[in-house]
Amino acid sequence: MSTTTDKPRGGLAALCVAELVCWGLLYYSLPVAVTPISADMGWSHTTVTAALTVGLIVSALMGPTVGRMLDRHGPQLIMGAGTVIGVLALGLVAIAPNLFVFFAAWILAGFAQAATLYPPAFAVITRWYGAERTKPLTTITLVGGLASTVFAPIIAWLIDGLGWRGTYGVLAGLLAVLALPMHLFFLNRTWTDEASASAVKPSRAELRQVTRDPRFITLQIAVAIATFTLFAVTINIIPLIIERGAAYSLAAIALGLVGFGQVAGRFGYPSLERHTSTRARTVILFASGAVGLWLLAFVSGPIWLLIGIAMLTGGVRGCMTLLQATAVSDRWGTKNFGAINGVFVAPITAGTALAPVAGPALAGVLCGYPMMAVAMAGLLTLATLLSART
Repeated sequence: MSTTTDKPRGGLAALCVAELVCWGLLYYSLPVAVTPISADMGWSHTTVTAALTVGLIVSALMGPTVGRMLDRHGPQLIMGAGTVIGVLALGLVAIAPNLFVFFAAWILAGFAQAATLYPPAFAVITRWYGAERTKPLTTITLVGGLASTVFAPIIAWLIDGLGWRGTYGVLAGLLAVLALPMHLFFLNRTWTDEASASAVKPSRAELRQVTRDPRFITLQIAVAIATFTLFAVTINIIPLIIERGAAYSLAAIALGLVGFGQVAGRFGYPSLERHTSTRARTVILFASGAVGLWLLAFVSGPIWLLIGIAMLTGGVRGCMTLLQATAVSDRWGTKNFGAINGVFVAPITAGTALAPVAGPALAGVLCGYPMMAVAMAGLLTLATLLSART
């Protein structure tokens, strides 16, 4: 199939730049700044990080609404407005006098995330490329996956020179200068007449026909569990490997290699797609992730082997991003994709928000990170069985 609507010249490149910047500033900036903010304001690291979690939950709740708006109005207005809201949110972080305003700023950032991060970008790519969407989806996730690599050192350098408040003022300006033009000048103002028929506001019956399909609900639950478990373990790989006897510096390198594994996994996803059916691909990835988590739970060493397993598990996690991006369109087509995919990813986004804090909390209850990995491996094994029914 050819493209489903006209692609603006430079649209994919512009969207890649916008995703790189939005992920770097609206998501990764707080993990980088958490220590100086905590030291300056007297808030615990958990409290500061919770602000990002709350914002991501808001993003999950807003996902279906943003998807419907994208289908009806096109991406320029929705993603452009989301960027403006993001600029205001980062500016509010910079001047936040107390914890209430700080949380309010990240709640506002949650609205911006819903309109600018992967789900709306995937909807645009799917509309532009139709059946040829896998390669551009891979491209945009590869670029977006570099957000922390690009912006973490820049943000740390700015904090050293300007403090965290001055840094967030600069980040608000960077978001306006780097991302807003990409959305305003390189995205469709409205969808073309060819695509307008599918952009008409769908009836509730049309949406419910898909979103209340038992297969849809089963797949939604399975992908949410898989995303949550893989993220909970890999984002906490440092304390897990330290409990196995590794030094902190080596464990930190392991976390970086997990990120490298994610990028490598995304490179390999198009080949997997060409050689497998939709259901087989889903089961293979889920089962591979479950094996990785079981190995991380029970393999006690040597450390190099644990790091290798963590990298391979990171590769599965990287593939899961692309599986999530194509799960709906592979099964139910691209009609009303924004609205349907918005419903689909809502619990997945919420799970991603909760995973970083759920991992340590569960490790505390179960007396260690290896036992936390056992629990997550069990959940992912259950999700694998569910995925076979989708």
